[in-house]
Amino acid sequence: MLVSIIIVNYNTFDVTCDCIESVLKHTKGVDYEIVLVDNASPKDNPDLFVSKFPGIRLVKNPENNGFACGNNLGIAHAKGDVMLLLNSDTILTEDSISICAKVLEDRTGTGFLTCRLVYADGKYQHNARAFRSIRNELLDLARPLLKLMPYEKRAKLMLNQYFHGDFNTVCDWVSGAFMMFRKSLLQHLPEGKLDERFFMYGEDMLWCQQALQAGYSNYFVADTTVIHIANASTEPAKQLKLLNITLTHDLEVIRLQRGNSLYFYALQFIYTTKEKLRYYIKVLVMRLFKYRIR
Repeated sequence: MLVSIIIVNYNTFDVTCDCIESVLKHTKGVDYEIVLVDNASPKDNPDLFVSKFPGIRLVKNPENNGFACGNNLGIAHAKGDVMLLLNSDTILTEDSISICAKVLEDRTGTGFLTCRLVYADGKYQHNARAFRSIRNELLDLARPLLKLMPYEKRAKLMLNQYFHGDFNTVCDWVSGAFMMFRKSLLQHLPEGKLDERFFMYGEDMLWCQQALQAGYSNYFVADTTVIHIANASTEPAKQLKLLNITLTHDLEVIRLQRGNSLYFYALQFIYTTKEKLRYYIKVLVMRLFKYRIR
C-alpha cells in the first residue's frame, strides 16, 4: 500500500513546513509520498519547499481555484492507491497515517475516513458528524433532556458536539482536514473526482454525502489523534461571513438529500434561526467576557 499525502498550501509556508516535518518524523509503518500543491500563493515561493524537503513532489497551481480543485490537482499527480487529504495546519504527534491506513484496509466498504482531531490546546474538534435533520435540530434545542440518556446512546444518536471522540464509529460525514480514502472511490463519485462546486468550506460534507449515495459508509477512528490548529478569526464581521458561507453550503447539501420539499424548508428555517441566534450569543459573550465559544 502506498499512501499519497496531498497537502494544499496557500500563503502558509511556515505552518505547512511544520506539517510536513511532523509527517516525516512520525510516519513509519506505511509507504507514503507527499504531494504538495501550491495554490498560486502570492506571498510564498513554492520552490523553497523543495529546497527544504527534497523528497516531496511539488505541483504549482497557476491559480487559486479553491480547496477541492487544489486537491484534485494533487490527486492527478499522486501515485498511491490510498489518498490522504491533509490540511497544511495539522501536526502529527504519532503514526496516525499508518494507523488509519490499516483501518481503511480492513474496512472494505469505507468511503472517507478520518481520525480524532484536537485544537492546539487539546480540546476535541467534533469531527465525526451527523447530517442535519429536524429531529436532531429539535433535540439539540432540548439539551437537558438529552443528558438523561446514557452517554454512548446519546453520542451515537447525535454525534457532533455530543460525541467526545472516544470510540470508533460510522458517521455521516468527516472532516476534510484529515480525510483518507481509496483512490478507486473517485470513479464512483460524480465526474470521477472530488466535487469542486464549493471554493472552500462544506466540501467535506458534500463528498461524504456523495460517497453514501454510492453505497459506501464513512468512518471515524478514535485510536489516534492529530492536532488541527484551525485558527478562526474572532472578528464578528468575519465570523458572520464564515457563518453565511457555511449555512449556504450546508443547505445545498441538505437540498441534495431532501429535494425542494416541505421538510427541507422547515429544516432550513429551524437550522438557520438556531445558528444565527448562536452567533449573536457568541458575539455577546466575547464582548462581555472576552471568552470565545467555539
